[in-house]
Amino acid sequence: MGKRLLLFLGTNILVMTTIIIVWSLIVSFTSFDGSFQTGGPGLGIDFFALAIFSLLVGFTGSFISLAMSRWMAKKMMKVKVLDPEESLSPQERAIVEKVHRSSRAAGLMYMPEVGIYQSAEVNAFATGPSKKRSLVAVSSGLVDTMDEDAVEGVIAHEVAHVANGDMVTMTLLQGVVNTFVVFFSRVIAIVVSRFVRQELQFVVQFAAIIVLQILFSILGSLVVSAYSRHREYHADRGGADIAGKDKMKHALQSLQQYVNRAKVDDRTDDSAVQTMKISGRGGVLKLFSTHPDLEDRIARLEER
Repeated sequence: MGKRLLLFLGTNILVMTTIIIVWSLIVSFTSFDGSFQTGGPGLGIDFFALAIFSLLVGFTGSFISLAMSRWMAKKMMKVKVLDPEESLSPQERAIVEKVHRSSRAAGLMYMPEVGIYQSAEVNAFATGPSKKRSLVAVSSGLVDTMDEDAVEGVIAHEVAHVANGDMVTMTLLQGVVNTFVVFFSRVIAIVVSRFVRQELQFVVQFAAIIVLQILFSILGSLVVSAYSRHREYHADRGGADIAGKDKMKHALQSLQQYVNRAKVDDRTDDSAVQTMKISGRGGVLKLFSTHPDLEDRIARLEER
């Protein structure tokens, strides 16, 4: 899930930045100066108009990111989609059957697309714009490393994300964050541009908006990451309901054993454990973590 969330956030920032650049280029060739001025006292900003603009841009960027999420994941991760109607290896067919079995147990009306991607990391993710157009993918490292029960637990966890509609909820939250990002980046940029000569104001305002928007987007990811950590507990509970508490707990314990083994093995490629390291960040970096510590997740599951 961590990799899927990073793809979503990265796409969102790129889409938002593109929208702002295009908007700035449009207003540069029109009589409107893009400053939302009213001619009144103070900063001369029409905050209502700016709020509407921020809302439209914020949610447009978020929903475009959602619409592109499944396609982006396939391209970026080089996911091989497993069609049950085609000839598959026994290992691939077992993955499809596990996803479909979990999906039926979760009450999904439409079966997610199932995929596998070549990577040494032990990971899986779920993405897609809706329950009808979702994707559940696992890494070859996960299938090769974990036993059948652990793989089933991980898949049940990802299917729970689909059943819970987490991608849509994440999109709405990201839309709200985007709205604040666009609003405050433009207000501050307008203030900054007032301190330079008039002929330089547009350039300074344009540059300040881009820089501030990227900076505020990164800060806004703190909110998104906090929600992501919260929903991981919820998906663990959903995975336990789908596959059984013992399999879900076993899956988390297997992930923990893998992480611990990778940390002490100097020969392990760092890229192979990069996703799992998300669960072990400390200090300030923990605020940007998309996943809680595995120990906490196991303890929460045991408390049920």
